[in-house]
Amino acid sequence: MHYSVQVIVQTMSTTAAYNIHVNGVLHCRVRYSQLLGLHEQIKKEHGNNLVPAFPPKKIFTLTPNDVEQRREQLEKYMQAVRQDPMLGASEMFNSFLRKAQQETQQIPTEEVPLEIYLSNGQKVEVNILTSDQTEDVLEAVASKLDLPDELVGYFSLFLVREGVDGGLTFVRKLQEFELPYVSVTSLRSSEFHIILRKSYWDTAYDSDVMDNRVGLNLLYTQTVSDIDRGWILVNKDQHRQLKSLQEKGSKKEFIRLGQTLKYFGYIKFDPCVTDFPEKGCHVIVSAGNNELNFQVKLPNEQMKEGSFKVTRMRCWRVTSSVTLTSTPSNTFGMNWNLELAFEYLMSKDRLQWVTITSPQAIMMSICLQSMVDELMVKKSGGSIKKMLRKRHNGPLHRSESQQAVKSPPLLDSPDPNRDQIVKLSTKLSSVSLRGISASNSANDISGNDFHGNYAFEGIGDDDL
Repeated sequence: MHYSVQVIVQTMSTTAAYNIHVNGVLHCRVRYSQLLGLHEQIKKEHGNNLVPAFPPKKIFTLTPNDVEQRREQLEKYMQAVRQDPMLGASEMFNSFLRKAQQETQQIPTEEVPLEIYLSNGQKVEVNILTSDQTEDVLEAVASKLDLPDELVGYFSLFLVREGVDGGLTFVRKLQEFELPYVSVTSLRSSEFHIILRKSYWDTAYDSDVMDNRVGLNLLYTQTVSDIDRGWILVNKDQHRQLKSLQEKGSKKEFIRLGQTLKYFGYIKFDPCVTDFPEKGCHVIVSAGNNELNFQVKLPNEQMKEGSFKVTRMRCWRVTSSVTLTSTPSNTFGMNWNLELAFEYLMSKDRLQWVTITSPQAIMMSICLQSMVDELMVKKSGGSIKKMLRKRHNGPLHRSESQQAVKSPPLLDSPDPNRDQIVKLSTKLSSVSLRGISASNSANDISGNDFHGNYAFEGIGDDDL
């Protein structure tokens, strides 16, 4: 994967500091000396041959050109470390980022309660340390729910934003280099909270999870929730069948029927903009079944639908840019503009770049990467169970000569006879899970990553 970042440099003090943005989101603030210390530790553990070059110290005060040059060098260094399968997944590197995140937010290490939401809006409250990493929190939730250890890796924690209409926007999957409590509280908004959701795409693995009572309940609540949101399309006949299965308490059969429905297991993103098939088209993107699905509204108001298979994507990248916005107080703020672009095999010997402009571009990229990871593990004969238990996201590099497979025609007109979505929110009963608190108030929530993109803001002069 290719990573591109945008950096803002401001002079505010005599001490140099670097704001590290991970995928367009401020993660932590560090000094050059701290990064140099990290570099020395990495060299000691892995040797000089594996570690990328680090920008040297300067004897004299840095000029503005020097500051920019160092910023670029630090950015390249962090990118190189992160993209190295061994260095990027090392506990040394990730613990540095976690500690820096905690210090930046000035949150002391102490025991605190943290609420994790399920797909149906119910909450699981766990007691954790503010310094607990994502894996620790996930395991605490699994323990509270009585989910077996061997199934923990089938689920992940996601940062979501709840809209006024109750809809959810998936912001990102929480990563191993961040502290969920710190990430949540640093946002200081009740719109954000953390949700537990399955983290695989191949429905064949649903059987593993459904063999366990708690796993079955979690998949059931997710299926019900996705139908209610309109992420899974249901016609009238299917609605009647689902309602009947629900009344009988036949959760496995309910999920099995759900697996046959369009967009089962997909994540649906907020409306955004694409340049395919024409520039400036409004589109709703969904990720699932090893593809990105497009529902495009053309300039002539015509609706088209089609899919881009990950097996026909040669590569993709996320780029970010910053625009300054003025406020009523005549101060300036920053807006991050994110784009996901992928090079796609449209036909034999014809590749084309397709770009999506969306605040959720990083989440889309993570979905693509996890789909590729699953496909490559399956192709190599590896164990999906072992892959799901890994708590890192080291990128798997695809060969550019990898054979692409056929996908359906792009942007066909949707079936005009397709029934409208039928919501089941008032017809499906609640699911019983251990450890769920009775409270379901939106006022009880609060919410921060992703791997890959690092952006630096240089502040002030050099520190020697």
